[in-house]
Amino acid sequence: MRSRIFLVATLLSVAVPASQSSAAPATVKDGNALQLGNITYRLDGIDVPPIDQLCIDEHADVWTCGIEARDQLSKLIDGKQVRCDDLGADPTYRKRRIGVCRIEGETTSLSQLLVQKGFALNVEASASGRFKPDEARAKDDRLGLWKGCFVAPREFSAGNKDGPLLGAACRTDRDREIREAIFPDDLVMPAGCNIKGKYAVRARVTGNLGIYHLQACRSYPGLKQDRWFCSEDEAQAAGFRRAYNCRPPAKSK
Repeated sequence: MRSRIFLVATLLSVAVPASQSSAAPATVKDGNALQLGNITYRLDGIDVPPIDQLCIDEHADVWTCGIEARDQLSKLIDGKQVRCDDLGADPTYRKRRIGVCRIEGETTSLSQLLVQKGFALNVEASASGRFKPDEARAKDDRLGLWKGCFVAPREFSAGNKDGPLLGAACRTDRDREIREAIFPDDLVMPAGCNIKGKYAVRARVTGNLGIYHLQACRSYPGLKQDRWFCSEDEAQAAGFRRAYNCRPPAKSK
């Protein structure tokens, strides 16, 4: 009996290895996600600006840091084959998996490379991919986001305009002006991302942050948006529900 208990305990103590994808060409979805075949992976352990996030550069000018983060990931891959260790379903993006992804033949993950270049932040709570030393070096060297002033991507995504300002160019005497620049009243639409997101108190009844509106919705024209999304999956993962006047017509019986 004791031997059986010992055997069970031993088996439970052995970590189940992550499944590994076959090396394949990657399609970059945004700065924090890529697609291999029919599977989309969110890069593990990092917080990356979404496509519509704005930041301030070292000259106090506004720049599209979310687009640049996506482009940096594309440059890192540069058409090479990518392989991902599948860590399981993404609890936030229901149609995505969490992956530790690397260029075929490389040992450093894409997550770590993005942090090293200053275009991603370390996520403390991540089970793997803790890149605090890499983040500290990027901050000291004023690389990527750190050369200017920005809010953490998770703060931007939540619409937290009072979140801490980060970066070498943040000035306490220009706090209000900086926040107005990175949270403008009329956020520029990234190319190909035409879904409008609007923060709404009434959306909290269904446990959401806001409501998203498609071009076919009656509410779309003239709506002043707070966010832009490239897909409904992305909007839903960010905590937005579809506007009720966008719902598809009921199927006829």
